[in-house]
Amino acid sequence: MQKRFVGLFCLLTVFISAQTKTSESSFDANYFKGYIALHDNNLLGLINGRPDGIILSWNKKTFGKEDWEQRYNYPDYGVSFIYQDLKSKELGDNFGIYGHYNFYFFNRNLMLRIGQGIGYTSNPYNRESNPKNIAFGSSLLSSTYVMLNYKKESIFDRFGFQAGFSLIHYSNANVKAPNTSVNTIALNAGITYDIDEENPEYVSDLKDEKFTEPIKYNFAFRTGINQSDIIGSGQYPFYIFSAYADKRINHKSALQFGTEIFFSNFLKELIRFESTAALGNGVTGDEDYKRVGVFIGHELFVNNFSLETQLGYYLYYPFEFESRTYIRAGLKRYFGEKWFGAITLKSHGFRAEAVELGIGVRL
Repeated sequence: MQKRFVGLFCLLTVFISAQTKTSESSFDANYFKGYIALHDNNLLGLINGRPDGIILSWNKKTFGKEDWEQRYNYPDYGVSFIYQDLKSKELGDNFGIYGHYNFYFFNRNLMLRIGQGIGYTSNPYNRESNPKNIAFGSSLLSSTYVMLNYKKESIFDRFGFQAGFSLIHYSNANVKAPNTSVNTIALNAGITYDIDEENPEYVSDLKDEKFTEPIKYNFAFRTGINQSDIIGSGQYPFYIFSAYADKRINHKSALQFGTEIFFSNFLKELIRFESTAALGNGVTGDEDYKRVGVFIGHELFVNNFSLETQLGYYLYYPFEFESRTYIRAGLKRYFGEKWFGAITLKSHGFRAEAVELGIGVRL
């Protein structure tokens, strides 16, 4: 416990040191306490208490110097650190580093924060020392958190207050089995601190003009490693080739339609296993492991980043795995006008299949 607080103190020192050299920024610290949402009955034996923790965040303010800042009502962007005690010997403690955006509503009194990052769990599944932890099969996790707060800055000098709700999600997206994942729903409260004594005035000179683009054609390659739900079945690479068209309908949004082919090598092993395990499900071992899908999607542009969401359906589906529909969501980062990188999560309903690392071109 003492080592944890030393680490948190060092991190806080780094945050504050960096902020004193950065104008137009703020810091907030929040304590949260909640409960683990039960989405799988197998987690019942792991939930022993009400998890709590802290969220530390540095926020870079925007004041409308660029058009996108005005379109999104002057959001903040920054980095967050989360420490969470899951109140379970088997689950251990989780730590996470995130990039986030803060969006504001109702005269900037309501803040919606969306953060995406990498988590670390202190006590993942181990067949001998920790066989009960079916939530986390690896130490490194993908993590997302959402915070909805009432926020009031500068109540006392540069100090303010915020309070609300948070949802924190941890999953390794089947990089290694097991992977039931954990979702924490919590109440949070904390203080804010404005680094600057005075901030610039908000710029409001945006012209209300119609914006469209001709249809663009995208080609993307995604890859990573994953594993079936069978523990010890091995990790295998996957490869996805996508081609799709998008139509930009305004400054913020584009609609997508496309197709893609999946080469998921973990399915090869799963087909072999089911054909030899005498499960009586009719799997012969000759089934094709490839899948072909079509999808529709939406892309929300925020500066050089975008949030991509897609809903797909497998037209070619020779081996039954989860369901014929799938969902993809994640972040893209544009480099110039054509090239982009992406990190996305592909799932079937609430069951994740893979975290995908992608590159692509938009022509």
